[in-house]
Amino acid sequence: MGGLGPLLVVAILGRARSFHSHIFLHLIKSEHEVLVRSHKLSSQEQTSARREKSMDSWFFWALLSATFAALTAIFTKIGLKDVEPDYATLIPAFVIALVIGGYVYFTDKWSSPFALRPRTLSFLILSGLATSASWVCYFRALKLGAAAEVVPVDKLSLVLVVIFAFVFLGERPSIREWLGILLVGIGVVTLGWKR
Repeated sequence: MGGLGPLLVVAILGRARSFHSHIFLHLIKSEHEVLVRSHKLSSQEQTSARREKSMDSWFFWALLSATFAALTAIFTKIGLKDVEPDYATLIPAFVIALVIGGYVYFTDKWSSPFALRPRTLSFLILSGLATSASWVCYFRALKLGAAAEVVPVDKLSLVLVVIFAFVFLGERPSIREWLGILLVGIGVVTLGWKR
């Protein structure tokens, strides 16, 4: 037994060391998995944050608006082939009322328009009247001319918006923005120039 004592001590210590090594390796592995998981979550959160930031960007929505406006011009030009333009204006307006009305209702954003401040309601009504007049003129122009000619001239509104915003809203575009608007204006004049 005396000869076996040291052997038993060595075996026990060896097993204890092996056990501790196993625990240590397991802890390292667990820590590594936690770090990898947190890195993945961090990357996903960053991606999600970037996506949310891009969705909140005015430029993102402006690009979508431009895309849908381009499709509107093409669909309108095709649809105007066999119909009077003033009557044709009514159909998209009806569709817009249904779509936007449904969207506002189902996203729980509906409220009584009479609860709005009189000034706010007045300007929104004026906006609707201006939009109606714009659409009547736009549809008539598309009926008479090519979409590639009408749409760029219609975008002269970009120049007018900046001028009106400068005069009535007190906005002050930068030199770079004025240059861009000037180029748009030159483009419109070039396209509208009679050959």
